[in-house]
Amino acid sequence: MKKITFVVPCYNSEDYMNRCIDSLLYAGDDAEIIIVNDGSKDKTPEIAEDYRIKYPHIIRVINKENGGHGSGVNVGLEQASGIYFKVVDSDDWLDQQALERLMFKIRNFCLMKQRDNTCVIPDLFICNYVYDHLYEETRHDISYKNALEEEKICKWEDIGYFKPSQYLLMHSQIFRTEILRESGVKLPEHTFYVDNIFAYQPLPYVKHLYYMNIDLYHYFIGREDQSVNEDIMLNRIDQQIRVTEQMLSCVNLQVVKKKEPKLASYMYRYLSIIMSITNILLLMINSEEARLQKNKLWSELKELDRSLYLKLKYASMSGLTNMPGSLGRKITISGYRVAQKIYKFN
Repeated sequence: MKKITFVVPCYNSEDYMNRCIDSLLYAGDDAEIIIVNDGSKDKTPEIAEDYRIKYPHIIRVINKENGGHGSGVNVGLEQASGIYFKVVDSDDWLDQQALERLMFKIRNFCLMKQRDNTCVIPDLFICNYVYDHLYEETRHDISYKNALEEEKICKWEDIGYFKPSQYLLMHSQIFRTEILRESGVKLPEHTFYVDNIFAYQPLPYVKHLYYMNIDLYHYFIGREDQSVNEDIMLNRIDQQIRVTEQMLSCVNLQVVKKKEPKLASYMYRYLSIIMSITNILLLMINSEEARLQKNKLWSELKELDRSLYLKLKYASMSGLTNMPGSLGRKITISGYRVAQKIYKFN
């Protein structure tokens, strides 16, 4: 059995997919790389096929009709044979030395489990990631060393405080494949920003975590057509709302709180950030329709889960992004701009 499955969803990725796939090959024969061609119109399928022919023991290719990034992840998860599972976007890449260290740990844990089935292995590996502004030759590193003990199997009760800038994204996560399947996570099709659902919904199923203080994932920032480009996010506000709504409803945090209070606290903060981003984008659009969409989102949450509604509106960051009037709008957007300059997330 393969130790890890990397899924690379590709859509018109001919200009940069080689860098991504080449970086994954350093994982060696213990890895399975599934390239999902999501109905590309360029040379993506031919490039993928060339890799499959050259590395038939490592690379698989799935060609499908266009369904969006989430659809590619769903198909990859269905087909994955690896013990662990990681999504790598086709314009991103992994650091060679960090990947080799990760694979060493994964191999050791899998060997221990093979020798003794009662041995505990991580349900979730966590590694650092880098916002890589390649064209500007700058980078911003996100690490978790203040919140997690390094290279020790721990539980949620052992975690420290996650700052707003360092919540766990898909880039930092390597889940055990069975955990993802047990969680029932399924991403909506034809929708961007679904990585937030993937990073959030499976967490209550994770019992054991393992943090490695290595800069594994390079998250490329800088393409004009990139989904996190602000103008594109504004044009896709309906998709941001769709993701937010699914995140608000996919986990009962009151149930989580009874079992894992520290995890519930973290997940509340994650929801607060997602709700804040959605509010801010709607404020930026500054139209009557956007105002109605924002009010509708809060009203639906109130009806769905009044306790969560009260917590997000009156006891979290998201409430600060819902201040009334033009002054409230100006303060909110100004705060967002400051965070944007500091953390360079798009």
